[in-house]
Amino acid sequence: MPGSVTQRQIARTVLVERGIARLAELRNAGVTAATMSRMERDGEVMRLSRGLYQLADAELDTNHSLAEAAKRAPKAVICLVSALAFHGLTDQLPRHVWIAIGRRDWAPKPDGTPIRVARFTENLLNEGIETHTVEGVPVKIFGVAKTIADCFRYRNKIGLSVAIEGLQEALRQRKATPGEIADQAERGGVGTVIRPYVEALTANG
Repeated sequence: MPGSVTQRQIARTVLVERGIARLAELRNAGVTAATMSRMERDGEVMRLSRGLYQLADAELDTNHSLAEAAKRAPKAVICLVSALAFHGLTDQLPRHVWIAIGRRDWAPKPDGTPIRVARFTENLLNEGIETHTVEGVPVKIFGVAKTIADCFRYRNKIGLSVAIEGLQEALRQRKATPGEIADQAERGGVGTVIRPYVEALTANG
């Protein structure tokens, strides 16, 4: 039917522009859920999770899971081990995408890429954010110094060794200065925790 063809063209255009699109975005562009179901059935699109679509022939970035998480939780910020991995500061391949959300924000439903949630106060959630584009999707990710400080704050969840590895790599690769890390650590209330590690690593060159 001509209408379906037109809707498919619109859907492809939206998905090319945005990389990943929510059903609400496609509906706003004039595409029905039925059209998306037919496109999925015909192998034109992939349904990543409920109401989240991508073209089947789209080139997947190594950080694809971060783009998917950003679409599922638009207010969230990629944090902790996932942010360490994005910045090249750990050899770990996180099985989950770590996201930071506010104390009262809704967590995304368990569907698609596994997500782990860390709840931040508004002050800590809204600082040190960088925006990177992954597969056409703007993804909010904490910067290096902020990520290191957060890893020490959440060391009981991710492991102290992971936090130390991130700190060591950040200093070795010169992706953050000791001063920047110390400043973020003070803001996050872990200044006294992180200081001995910074001093030991900088003393050893």
